[in-house]
Amino acid sequence: MEKQANRLQNSIAVVLGFTALFFTLLANGQTNTDSIPPVLKDSIALTKSFEKGKEYILGGISVIGLKKFSEETVRVFTGLKTGQSIKIPGDKLTSAIKKLYESKQFSNVDVYLEKVDSTSIYLQFDVQELPQLNAVKIVGISKSKSKDLIKDAELKTGAMVTDNLIVTTKNYIEKTYTDKGYLKTKVNLFTQKDSSDINTVNMSILIDKGNKIKIKNINFIGNKSLSSKKLRKAMKNTKRRFFGRFWKGSKYIEDDYREDLESILKMYSVLGYRDARILSDELTWNNDNTINLDIKLEEGKQYRFSEVLFVGNKEYTDEFLNQFLRIEKGDIYNGVVLKERVSGDGTPTSEDLSTLYQDNGFLFSSVNAVETKVENDSITVEIRIREDEKATIKKVTVTGNDKTNDHVLFRELRVKPGDLFSRSAIIRSIREIGQLGFFDQNVTPDVLPDYQNKTADINFNVVEKGGSQIELQGGYGGGSFIGTLGLSFNNFSFRNMFNKAAYKPLPMGDGQTLSIRLQSSRTFNTYSFSFAEPWLGGKKPKSLSFSIYSSNQYQINPQTFDVDKNQSLGIIGATLGLGQRLKRPDDFFQLSQSISYQSFKLNNYGFRVGSAILSNGTLNNLAYNVSLSRNSAGPSLIFPTYGSEFTIAVKATFPYSLLNGKDYTVDDSLSDIEKNAKIADNYKWLEYYKVSAKGKWYTSFTDKLVLMTNIETGFLGYYNEEVGHTPFERYFVGGDGVAAFQLDGRETIGLRGYENSRLTPLQNGGGTLYNKYQLELRYSITDTPSASIYTVGFLEAGNSYDNFVDFNPFEVKRSAGLGIRVFMPAFGLLGIDFAHGFDPLLGQLIKSGWQTHFIIGRQF
Repeated sequence: MEKQANRLQNSIAVVLGFTALFFTLLANGQTNTDSIPPVLKDSIALTKSFEKGKEYILGGISVIGLKKFSEETVRVFTGLKTGQSIKIPGDKLTSAIKKLYESKQFSNVDVYLEKVDSTSIYLQFDVQELPQLNAVKIVGISKSKSKDLIKDAELKTGAMVTDNLIVTTKNYIEKTYTDKGYLKTKVNLFTQKDSSDINTVNMSILIDKGNKIKIKNINFIGNKSLSSKKLRKAMKNTKRRFFGRFWKGSKYIEDDYREDLESILKMYSVLGYRDARILSDELTWNNDNTINLDIKLEEGKQYRFSEVLFVGNKEYTDEFLNQFLRIEKGDIYNGVVLKERVSGDGTPTSEDLSTLYQDNGFLFSSVNAVETKVENDSITVEIRIREDEKATIKKVTVTGNDKTNDHVLFRELRVKPGDLFSRSAIIRSIREIGQLGFFDQNVTPDVLPDYQNKTADINFNVVEKGGSQIELQGGYGGGSFIGTLGLSFNNFSFRNMFNKAAYKPLPMGDGQTLSIRLQSSRTFNTYSFSFAEPWLGGKKPKSLSFSIYSSNQYQINPQTFDVDKNQSLGIIGATLGLGQRLKRPDDFFQLSQSISYQSFKLNNYGFRVGSAILSNGTLNNLAYNVSLSRNSAGPSLIFPTYGSEFTIAVKATFPYSLLNGKDYTVDDSLSDIEKNAKIADNYKWLEYYKVSAKGKWYTSFTDKLVLMTNIETGFLGYYNEEVGHTPFERYFVGGDGVAAFQLDGRETIGLRGYENSRLTPLQNGGGTLYNKYQLELRYSITDTPSASIYTVGFLEAGNSYDNFVDFNPFEVKRSAGLGIRVFMPAFGLLGIDFAHGFDPLLGQLIKSGWQTHFIIGRQF
């Protein structure tokens, strides 16, 4: 740009130079035209007719020096048009020359007066075109790497070869390899004319990477309070070379090294050495082509808090504020912690003084920590508070919801017009919008404060994503083809079912859920329908859910794979549920209750009950379900970054055997048919109770990296020992955790690295007790309305047991692995996991090894 500016000034000077020349010669008495060179005679003639500052009509533009461009193209670049008025010197000519340089097509531009008459002026542009790049050849690296490097350096055919392009290309290549540890990289770049075309050049780049340079030593000088080992540990990116280090390289990258130096000072600051500084850092070479990093430090004194004084607080007492600050006299001075507890740590759950005030209406407040006195090794800090007046919310609006009705969003918001301003209420509102599952998680609230009236308007801008899912798939399993058709409308509007105008293409927008699913194969068929209304009556968060289903399963011959429909299990069931969001202990709690009924019709379909087989009969299962849950995870339903989920649930039937006085003993002397009839009579009305507990915690390291911790357990019990455990409602542990078509009340517990349900003693009809522990590290790749993608790395352990006698919470099957999840609104969750089971399956001695699991369905 500096060169272009100089050239621009020179070009304008050319125009005026002839005028100056004429007056100079006139002043010296040298106006004899015979003594003037022929070229200048024409210039002097022009200057005689040219009047500086006069407005002329541009009569024409000619261009010389062209090789590839046409004159008309250059005229277009200048922006000048014949017939327009122009002054010389003037802004229009200056702009024209500037535009030619900014086109990046010319290396030099000069302008001359070609002709001048009384009203018109003619200009001549003398340009020098920049050469264009034809081909690039790189020597010193492989062809594949050359191709990538040319692409990354943006060396495209047809690019104008400027001095800047040559310099930036050379610097880019050198930095590319020095960042990889090749500190002695040398790059030479040459251009030569290409004879195959006009004004084109070929570029040759010679790269000598040399050897990769390793860091041999990181030496610290002047450190007394902190050991060199601790300081090296603080350097997350820059490491020494030593045998066995494979997880982190020992290459030197300048930017990372400077970041690590800041980390060293941060470590000192956290420990009270606020005056610590780096006096010098030096890179030295060793004879074995390695480097040393010598860092000279001055630690200074370790400071402690003397007093923390609060100034300007009226709403809260010093004692109350100090409970939030959690800093006592004599504590080691930690500037980082002080800042976080005054201004926040950037997380939605931050507990700090600024948040305390903003959560209680003080939108216009300010809280600042100021060091007021430093004496010896003690620092006095004043927390200066300007409370101002409390602010109220004037107006709340929502934008971006094209399909979802406003009332669905407004009923979830925790901010209402007339309420005191609350930061936490805004954050909670963002979380509740995300939990709906209809919107992208990046909800952006705009707070528009009105300082004069002490009010604020809040607008929640949402990006809508699909609320419906379709499941249409076919597959082969269990010796037969399985076809599935599922439709799930997650933002349905039942009240508009008979309103043709509301079909877009279905009646949507009221936040209701309607699902239809059909699945069929040679061995089974299943049909189900469910509906849920999250706000029954529309005024309170009371939910209503209803589902009905039917299933028929048939036995298959394991040798011939023939299906015998004379051996069948038919299930018909329905569930009616009510849910209520609680206010105590807080409104994250939910109480859910439901009544479910199932009818099982067995026709030569065997279930093991103790030592006998139940194969015929009609069984009934009438159960009451109650669960207390707390869910504060958010903001996204798919990829939570904070909060937790807890559930305690009980499912129980009526204890018939304890009240009816019936004899449930099965006499071994009975025939098989008589035993079956007796057992069928005993289980005519199933009785049992199930207790389960689950807990998940989400801990974020960054906004994209989250650790999910999960612990869960479940127990199936009975009322009467003579009756024993029900043959249904069992636990099946192992595999991907995706529930199959069975509707017999079973719970499928995923434990990747093992085959589905293979960690359960199947000979007893399933487990009656299980436990599971899980750590899952998740990294979000992208989160957009069209798709959310994240990777997972996991450690899992769990097991299934027959009874409490066999239960051992530490006798578990272990696994580890990696996977990826893709959530698309139209298809739900898709995923694949590669897991390694470290222990053998039941009845085997060889460990499970590597297993591949495909995830289809909702499993976040």
